[in-house]
Amino acid sequence: MAQLYFYYSTMNAGKSTSLLQSAYNYQERGMNALIFTAAIDNRMGVGKVSSRIGLNADAQLYTPTSNLFDTIIKQHNEQTIDCVLIDESQFLSKQQVHQLASIVDELKIPVLCYGIRTDFLGELFEGSKYLLAWADKLIELKTICCCGKKATMVVRYDSNKNVIKDGEQVEVGGNDKYMSYCRKHFHQVMTSGNLL
Repeated sequence: MAQLYFYYSTMNAGKSTSLLQSAYNYQERGMNALIFTAAIDNRMGVGKVSSRIGLNADAQLYTPTSNLFDTIIKQHNEQTIDCVLIDESQFLSKQQVHQLASIVDELKIPVLCYGIRTDFLGELFEGSKYLLAWADKLIELKTICCCGKKATMVVRYDSNKNVIKDGEQVEVGGNDKYMSYCRKHFHQVMTSGNLL
């Protein structure tokens, strides 16, 4: 039975690694997994999903205006799609999450979305908000804070290690701009303005 999955976490929890493992599992069984990633995130190359441990795969790009339902159904009509995998799903729009749910409900194709739940101010991303509301399965991938507790929040900082407390919600980056913390240390860092 096809379902809509949302695998969520903070930075550095292995979301892309998990996505790539899922894609490999399908391919190993002779099945076709269709991979998408956000066009805005080209840190590892355009049209690539890459993990910090060195795994990577080609991916199709989506933008805020992409119609994922139309794209997937067109490809499914040309070659059977057994699974759809979405990296950086926090960047999906409400309409795109609805389109992915329709892929599950109408075409009976499982859709696995991987993304960050909240931004650097502790606010939900649009894609994450609607995936949390509409997904059939919610799976938290865990990483740890500097104290050893589960990290649930992300802090953005500049090149001088100053904590950033305002700005645009989306600024693509990795360990050079973001640090994961537990809620207690997130509040401490946001109050003090200094990374731990």
